[in-house]
Amino acid sequence: MASLKEIKGRIASVRSTQKITEAMKLVASAKLRKIQYQTERFLPYENRLGGILHPLFCAASEGFHSPFAEVREAKRIALVVFSSNTGLCGAFNSNILRLLWEVVDKCRTSIEEILVFPIGKKAEDAVRKSPIPLAMQGSYTSLIDKPDFEGAKEIANRLTADFLAGKIDRIELIYNHFKSMAVQLPVKESFLPFALPDRPRGSHSPTDYLIEPDRETLLNALIPNLLRSKLYAILLDSTAAEQAARTVAMQIATDNVDEILEDLTLRYNKQRQQAISNEILDIIGGSEALNR
Repeated sequence: MASLKEIKGRIASVRSTQKITEAMKLVASAKLRKIQYQTERFLPYENRLGGILHPLFCAASEGFHSPFAEVREAKRIALVVFSSNTGLCGAFNSNILRLLWEVVDKCRTSIEEILVFPIGKKAEDAVRKSPIPLAMQGSYTSLIDKPDFEGAKEIANRLTADFLAGKIDRIELIYNHFKSMAVQLPVKESFLPFALPDRPRGSHSPTDYLIEPDRETLLNALIPNLLRSKLYAILLDSTAAEQAARTVAMQIATDNVDEILEDLTLRYNKQRQQAISNEILDIIGGSEALNR
């Protein structure tokens, strides 16, 4: 049985841990609000761009030919994987890495080479330690700490250039979608070849635009902008999911610490009461011995 001093030391240690988990929860909550603010600022642009382009794509879908939409035999594919730089965020990273290995297992029998663009240190470490030969393409850990459009644009430009040059035949995005504070869904989504996007929520009815020089030239010029916006939106989505997962994980940890503290305090009080009772019995026994 642990002594009173040992239990008291454990209580102090657990209270110190509780302060850390509470601080981490507050930091994650603040970061989540910041990411949500960035998303709210970016969403009108994304919706407006999609609302303009969607009727153009619909009108040009039958005879539309674009190098961005070229479907070819997938010999070399690229996987863009979004993870976190640090842990303590529940199953956030394990879920996304599980999906990554599922995709790799399905592809490696028919694909000559799998290129991985890890956005986040956890994905980078997993790819580096993987027993399956994967070609890691650079390091983008700074984007997770400070998501910005220029960083997403740089990656999108590289992916687009490699696809158009025939260096990559297909590009997939693997990330956690922020559904709610308690739910983050692992998602695999196609990036290239380009497919007709769904109509954005809140967009207006199709507009009959006057286009020069022609619809196909305009669309091929605007598709890269749409791809950059998509990658940036997914970066924000993944980062929001990470901070939500960390906030919930730290809240659960704090609640567990409360239970541990309650149990340790109860044990401490019981042992202290037992020690006091033993001392009283010793005093009574000694007093009776002196009276005899």
